[in-house]
Amino acid sequence: MSEHRRKPPQSPSGGRAAARRGGQQPTPPPSGGGRAAGGTPPGDTPPAGGAYAAESPSGGPGGGDERQQPYEGRAAARRAAQGRGKGGRRRAAAGGGAAGGPAGRGGRRPGKKRLIDYPRYGKVGWRHWMPSWRQVTALCVGFVGGLVGLIGIAYAMVSVPNENLAAQAQNNVYYWADGSQMIATGGEINRQNITIDEIPQAMQNAVIAGENKTFETDRGIDPKGIARALLNMARGGETQGGSTITQQYVKNTRLDQQQTFSRKFKELFISIKVGATMKKSEIMEGYLNTSYFGRGAYGIQAAARTYYGVDAIKLNPSQCAFLAALLKGPTYYDPAGNTSIDPIATAASNKKNSMIRWKDILDLEVKDKLLSATDRAKYTTYPMPDPVKQNAQMAGQIGYMVNLAKSYVINNKVLTADQLNQGGYQIHTTFQKPKVEAMEAAVKKVQKQYIKPGTHVVKGEDMDKYVQFGGASVNPSDGAIVAIYGGTDATKHFTNNADETGAQVGSTFKPYVLAAAMTYGARDPDGPATQSESERTLVSPDSEFSGKDNQLIDDYTGKPWVGYDKDNKPFQWRQPNDDGDNYDRVTLRVALDKSLNSPYVQLGQDVGTDKVHDAAISAGLVADASNGLDDYKNSVTYSIGTSSPSAIRMADGYATFDNHGRQNDPYSVSTVVHNGKQIYKHQLKTKVAFSPTVSDTITGMLTDVVKEGTGTPAQLPGGRPAAGKTGTTDDNKSAWFDGYTPQLSTSIVMFRRDDQVHDGKTNPFLAMYGTGGAEKVHGDSFPAQIWKDYMTSAMSGQPKKTFEKPTEEIGKVIYGNVPSPTPTPTMTTPPTTTMTTPPTTPPTTPPTTPTTTPPTETTTPPCTSIFGCPTSPTTSPTTGDDAGNGNAGTSNGGSNGGNGGTGREETTSRQQ
Repeated sequence: MSEHRRKPPQSPSGGRAAARRGGQQPTPPPSGGGRAAGGTPPGDTPPAGGAYAAESPSGGPGGGDERQQPYEGRAAARRAAQGRGKGGRRRAAAGGGAAGGPAGRGGRRPGKKRLIDYPRYGKVGWRHWMPSWRQVTALCVGFVGGLVGLIGIAYAMVSVPNENLAAQAQNNVYYWADGSQMIATGGEINRQNITIDEIPQAMQNAVIAGENKTFETDRGIDPKGIARALLNMARGGETQGGSTITQQYVKNTRLDQQQTFSRKFKELFISIKVGATMKKSEIMEGYLNTSYFGRGAYGIQAAARTYYGVDAIKLNPSQCAFLAALLKGPTYYDPAGNTSIDPIATAASNKKNSMIRWKDILDLEVKDKLLSATDRAKYTTYPMPDPVKQNAQMAGQIGYMVNLAKSYVINNKVLTADQLNQGGYQIHTTFQKPKVEAMEAAVKKVQKQYIKPGTHVVKGEDMDKYVQFGGASVNPSDGAIVAIYGGTDATKHFTNNADETGAQVGSTFKPYVLAAAMTYGARDPDGPATQSESERTLVSPDSEFSGKDNQLIDDYTGKPWVGYDKDNKPFQWRQPNDDGDNYDRVTLRVALDKSLNSPYVQLGQDVGTDKVHDAAISAGLVADASNGLDDYKNSVTYSIGTSSPSAIRMADGYATFDNHGRQNDPYSVSTVVHNGKQIYKHQLKTKVAFSPTVSDTITGMLTDVVKEGTGTPAQLPGGRPAAGKTGTTDDNKSAWFDGYTPQLSTSIVMFRRDDQVHDGKTNPFLAMYGTGGAEKVHGDSFPAQIWKDYMTSAMSGQPKKTFEKPTEEIGKVIYGNVPSPTPTPTMTTPPTTTMTTPPTTPPTTPPTTPTTTPPTETTTPPCTSIFGCPTSPTTSPTTGDDAGNGNAGTSNGGSNGGNGGTGREETTSRQQ
């Protein structure tokens, strides 16, 4: 056998272990060098049980030993080929090579491993930044563990509050402007705790069906409910809550209604703890004993007594469903309505909301098997609750002022209705007690002297029945409402006549027409309907117009104005003057003094009723869905007061003229304090409505009205300067006097209207022919008398200030619907008018002209006013002051204006 095929002798430690050890020996270099080359010197003995690594097959010059490495088996060969010998992988990484380059085999990045291997050692590219699954797992485990730890700590830290101590509402205290207490009200404790055995199962079922159907099985919170609420809101759907009965109970007992993250966080953990530590019956008992049901009733027992006059245990399933519906928000679900809190919470709207919710709750009880279909069928009639029982403390004017202040803080987002219901607030108002008492005394004086039901009967109708008054007084310098008269008694007459009436304002609207004419100007007759300021002509108060009775009204181009009735038939408009007053040509000054209608209707057309509307809004009036400021602005008679702003807003509008064109919104609350901390303070925000020249010019004209025009009955004693305007509306259904001194602006309104709602309809305004013994009630009669008596008292002791005169003349003299040059105005005798019985509802189509007979020569009738006649001489017939026949149609059809109101009950609070 040849030498090279001879089997080598086995080492004593041979076998497989030796083979493995041999396979782990380093491979000698290709050439047989010395130690420096990494080889084994010739003649050296190989390690025990090992052999030299295989040499290069071809040997080479200076090649090493010709002997082959002993055969160690296939596994050892594979390990040797893969570099898995002792330290093979590390040496490959460190030593590099042809295949791996400087970074070693596989191109791995050199570096040092850390405790947290991120970014990852030995990886390149995106793998360098991608955490391993072990790291991700460790991170998740750590996060969950930390969260569980935090939850555990929070859970251990919270404690369950005592509902008997926490769920006690407090009074809100209202203060007069001088800081003295007006009344403590709004959060009275009307609450009697009862046990779960005294709460009917029907009530428990109703709140479960309506509020939290998982109540019996949840653990205090409902994650699915919260998720549904969030998802619905994210989709833009109706806002809904995800709170359980347990959460609501916790919120009630903590008395913290603030929508903050910390409060919700605490509520969540308290609810979990309550759910784990209290029985469901205890939670239900606490919830129904602490919930607010409206009308000052806290808890189910108080609610049962308040709404149905029975103890809670006697409630039937239908009544329970009604009370459960209130939990969604009594302000909007009490059928009695609550417009003092929110103008949209009318009786009709609330009843509709309540009926829908009541029915839904009963149906849900059937669906959730809490009520049988047979029992459900017994309750198909809505269980109308008892009427509201009034608080005697709110009698007189107090209730009107408190409701006005509540409306102010809610509308201006100072407080929510829920926060007010919880109480504990000190609300400082702007009302001055002496002025409030003076205004009430002035109204009562006129009522006692003239308004005597059963005394003045015309054609079988008691003309002194249903007579009402309203009034408001505003400080021109800042808009503070210092006094109001809302009606006879807030516990009997529920509408605040200072804030909402629906009574049209008549000729008291004319100053806004003047403001528009002097600010925007009359349009160029040859130009388009919409014109820039440069195309318009500012109007001087000495401009002349026709003052004829039944004057044909032109549009701004000089052609007859054309409107369209409900059948889209065209008609022209002839504007009558009150009592048939007739003047050939008059200046705007004289027309304002005499309260002539035709010149101002024509001026409104020349300027544009849209600009008149803008001027009224700039002065401080607010357009809403019920006062007609927007609805009637295209009416030909818009300029003579067919809209119905409130007394508060009219007083504020006149205050803008008094304040040299600077407008301040009216307000009734100066500061609000809670727990000793001031949370609100009124900030004065003055806006420029008109230039001082415009405002002071109008003030001068209104001063003349009081000195020698229709406003002479309002002259103040001692020669104290006063400016004002009378107003009477179509068919004599309302009468106004609005005026001011340099320190105070006041508006007084009078009308007839039955407040009671019959057959679901609000009653219309009634005519006042014969009321108080007067043939016709003008603004210069009862309203002017009240204004004079009140202002005399209110200004007592105040310095006698004078109005500032305009520093320059304004505008150019124009000739509205009369030719120029204008000769000296001459007066013609008024025609005899034929008066029919005044209608109580507006005509369905606008009249084209009043019925008249040809003009005849008459003598000036003697003055028969029960309030005395003007002391200054006049050459005109006795004049009225009214909007005359205002049933004019709009340019797009219909018949706006007239009727002294629309028969609607206004519900929108106008003080913002």
